[in-house]
Amino acid sequence: MLTIGNRLKIARKSKGITQDKLAELIGTSRGVISNLELNRTETQQPIIINAICSVLEINPDWLMTGDGEMDNPNSAKSDYVLNEITAIAKNLSEKEQLYILDLIKTYQKHIVEK
Repeated sequence: MLTIGNRLKIARKSKGITQDKLAELIGTSRGVISNLELNRTETQQPIIINAICSVLEINPDWLMTGDGEMDNPNSAKSDYVLNEITAIAKNLSEKEQLYILDLIKTYQKHIVEK
């Protein structure tokens, strides 16, 4: 039977993301990701789990319990949003793109800290 740590590692590797990169994307440390994958933590903070599922585009139920499919059924909506953001960003200057990127990172960090 797979644990949450096993499922997290499977999902992360299937997306080609390192522990360091995942930690960076959700605004935490590699140690947090490592501890989750090694099942060294009894409780998983919902904010961290939701951030991981969002970044990896995986089903939270699958990650937590193994129920359902790994891929998030809402990822098609996410793809649409990302495509729209990309289309808009292409018309911005590099300076404007970097500003938007900074806003997103600040927002993401704020969400993870709550």
